[in-house]
Amino acid sequence: MNLRPIAAGLVFSLLAGAAVAQTAAASGADAALTGPGITMGTAATIPLKYVNIQDTDLMTSRLIGIDIYNKQNETIGEISDVVIGDGKSVIGIVASVGGFLSIGESYVVLDPASVALAEVEGTWKAFVDTTKDDLSNAPKLDYSKLKK
Repeated sequence: MNLRPIAAGLVFSLLAGAAVAQTAAASGADAALTGPGITMGTAATIPLKYVNIQDTDLMTSRLIGIDIYNKQNETIGEISDVVIGDGKSVIGIVASVGGFLSIGESYVVLDPASVALAEVEGTWKAFVDTTKDDLSNAPKLDYSKLKK
């Protein structure tokens, strides 16, 4: 007796059952995607979209460490981090201000809409309409508690 057709049929029926079970569990308004440390409730019903990246786009990995300049082209800070609110969109840019060699610096969070990014002679720069004193006197962020 040849067991290959029986084994193949058994494997295909198990795979088909698993696929149907996954499809059924992932559909509907109350669907939830889960993984290590994440649960997506009804957000799982949002259609997936793709984005085409252009050569002129800036990746956050290159954004960290960019100097911040004012209208007088004076360096007034440096980008330290990017804040993403509710895991969806950029809501803030963390800027380090003051200090020397990371001693005595403080951090403020800038609204991304108030920061202009531009590539100047092959180097990315951030521009804001403020002075170094105003930036130093802005509300501080206790960044040491957040960057763990």
